[in-house]
Amino acid sequence: MKNQFNISKVLIAPLDWGLGHATRCIPIIKAFRQLNIPVILAAEGHQAALLLKEFPDITILPLTGYRIRYAKSRILLLFSLALQMIRIYRTIKQEEAWLKKVVEDYQIDLIISDNRFGLHHPRVPSIFITHQLLIKAPYKWVESIFQRINYHFINQYTACWVPDMAAAPGLAGELSHPVKMPKVPVFYMKLLSRFTRVTGATKYTFGIILSGPEPQRTILEDKILSDLSIFTKPVLLVRGLPSDSTLIEVPEHVTVFNHLDTNDLDFHLQQADYIIGRGGYTSLMELLSIDKRLIVVPTPGQTEQEYLSALLMKTKRLMCLSQADFSVDEAYVNAQKFTFSKMNLDQFDLEQLKALLLNLPK
Repeated sequence: MKNQFNISKVLIAPLDWGLGHATRCIPIIKAFRQLNIPVILAAEGHQAALLLKEFPDITILPLTGYRIRYAKSRILLLFSLALQMIRIYRTIKQEEAWLKKVVEDYQIDLIISDNRFGLHHPRVPSIFITHQLLIKAPYKWVESIFQRINYHFINQYTACWVPDMAAAPGLAGELSHPVKMPKVPVFYMKLLSRFTRVTGATKYTFGIILSGPEPQRTILEDKILSDLSIFTKPVLLVRGLPSDSTLIEVPEHVTVFNHLDTNDLDFHLQQADYIIGRGGYTSLMELLSIDKRLIVVPTPGQTEQEYLSALLMKTKRLMCLSQADFSVDEAYVNAQKFTFSKMNLDQFDLEQLKALLLNLPK
């Protein structure tokens, strides 16, 4: 049955680069369900496992991810990514063909792609979600090339939704508010977060959340596990492995989970004095929304995380530490001396989704 938005079914597909693209789709999925609009998801691997735990009754179609892997050193990162470009482009062409069949088989009326370049359709409104209208790079001329490539794909969509506040600089600075914009309509959808700020008792000194692509997730985890044999204050460790049931041994003062669903993660994080995590944009949206003192360890070589962390550290929104020099004990010492400031955040909600749907280009 059609509704006031003339939508009977929506397809949502997050990029498989860490878990952030999947987790930030959760509030969007919940908002569509509040409107009684059925949602079908497209994902694989950890992203599919995470979304299935959040929505056990939802249909998840298997869709091959870009499967991007990071190098172990930042020197090799650009070379590693360049070698993967041919495979990524081939995957984009495959998802274009995949989408044509899915639209017919499942009668899709709206497509929402979170940073997947090939999920646009000539007859179905197709939305591209990204906070990176400008992709940071070590050199300005490289940023210019990246932006032209980025806009080549974005301009094939009906519209672009940006998870940030409309007023510059927002949370993402020039990433979401660049000088040059795409040709398609751009709408700011406010910040996407699964969490709501509450006040309660403190149980953990640190809540540590691991995330992001391998092998860097494991490299940071190994550093932290080594430190936790010395640092004896109570710690929560969430490993960011939703499809892994392997248990690891940790000291008694450490509470460890491979993964927590939204409600449980929110509950546990609210009980931490400080939160340690990556500098991915989704993590920043969520962790700043609960007004905790945030310590960020950017993924080495990921220029977006390095830019965001430096930008927000300037205004004392968070404390940034490098992975190379990171230790849990020093993080604690430095955090006690750091003055954390607060910021007002406009969050996405049901009314914002209604406004976005009413503004869909015809």
